[in-house]
Amino acid sequence: SAMVDGVYADEVFLDPDQVDVPYLPRDGIDLILKSREQDTMKTQDIPSMILYASNGRAVPLIHVAEMVETVSSEIIRHFERKRSVTLEVTPPAEMSLEEGIDLVREKIIQPLKDDGTLSGEYSVRLTGNADKLEKTRAAMAGNFIMAIIITYLLLAVLFQHWGFPLIILLSVPMAAVGGVLGLWILNLFINQPLDVLTMLGFIILIGVVVNNAILIIYQSLIHIRREGMAYQEAILESVRLRIRPIFMSTFTSIFGLMPLVVFPGPGSEIYRGIGVVILSGLFLSMLFTLLLIPCLLHLSFSFSKRPQNPLAPSAGATTSLDKAFGNT
Repeated sequence: SAMVDGVYADEVFLDPDQVDVPYLPRDGIDLILKSREQDTMKTQDIPSMILYASNGRAVPLIHVAEMVETVSSEIIRHFERKRSVTLEVTPPAEMSLEEGIDLVREKIIQPLKDDGTLSGEYSVRLTGNADKLEKTRAAMAGNFIMAIIITYLLLAVLFQHWGFPLIILLSVPMAAVGGVLGLWILNLFINQPLDVLTMLGFIILIGVVVNNAILIIYQSLIHIRREGMAYQEAILESVRLRIRPIFMSTFTSIFGLMPLVVFPGPGSEIYRGIGVVILSGLFLSMLFTLLLIPCLLHLSFSFSKRPQNPLAPSAGATTSLDKAFGNT
């Protein structure tokens, strides 16, 4: 101990009179015995340390002890009342957290499970930022589903129809594909991880991309109800009338988000992910909305067993849809 860390030898008192007085404070100083070679001693020098026997003979430590090199811990840590060993892994700056987690699972944890090292009472748990990422993903997945349900119920109330909201919500998967595609293109040039704000962009897309589909479907219903047009003619006319405002609103949003994605600056890496998700999701959803929504709307009318103009109200009647959206 004296050769390595130092050993306690005695206690020295500045006032010798305090030693035998029990009620006085004992202001003693610990006397630690240390070797002069302690600061220069290395691990490989321990076997050659000299021990002095009671008869005065000097014996190297290697002659009376077996030296075994191992890895130990200075303290015993507990996690949820179980003994644990914590290993901190910091991925490089150019690697995302998700990629680092997958690498640890595939290259470290899974081989240990395959060869039986992690069995019985041994287990591995990822904590820290990895655990926070998993919890955030679960929370975001629940919020995404809840946003879709709320949007569907709101559209069902406004249209007073269960089928039209389903057609409108089919533009959401196209927007999600556009968001993923935009992130992939951005990562070809700049490393952009899938953080919380980036995942929030997919939830925002639900309430943004449905506007174009609402314009087309509502305009088609106006032509069918008020003007008595056929289904196909009403759909084509609604697309022709609404394609200009769709382009105007979409490209206004895209060019408004462009500086957030393209221009660098302090803090731009924080909001670049949500910007590229909304930008690319809007653009791809706009293209698919103009092609997919009219086709699905025509199919829904074609498979209906009602007459050619089933939604036309009686003369002088005002529908709840007109009250919700207005007469313009």
